[in-house]
Amino acid sequence: MKALKYADFDISVLITTNRTIRRYNSDFRHKDKATDILSFPYHPELSAGKRIKVREPEDKNLGDLIISAEYVLKDAAQLKVTFEKRIKRLLVHGVCHLLGYDHIIDADWRRMRAKEGFLLKLLE
Repeated sequence: MKALKYADFDISVLITTNRTIRRYNSDFRHKDKATDILSFPYHPELSAGKRIKVREPEDKNLGDLIISAEYVLKDAAQLKVTFEKRIKRLLVHGVCHLLGYDHIIDADWRRMRAKEGFLLKLLE
């Protein structure tokens, strides 16, 4: 967060089960299945690379991340990486979503992957 110049901002992280994340995914994305991570930005209008304008103390909230530990464990095993490595990547991915990055079109995907790569190097 310090490298992103958001060291004094809050993020809520819920580590949960496949059952719980499936419910959130169904309720908010209308996808009735478990997933690895869900991101709920506090500033949904934020564009990638733009700074958050703080007007009120609550503006220092980036948003919420929900991660299924069950899903991450299974993913890590399939990818032959450690749980720690997989969850770091997901946390970085989620933070990028909270900051307005997305991967819907190829150009956005490349921009998001570059930001993720930058952040992951800092965590090594």
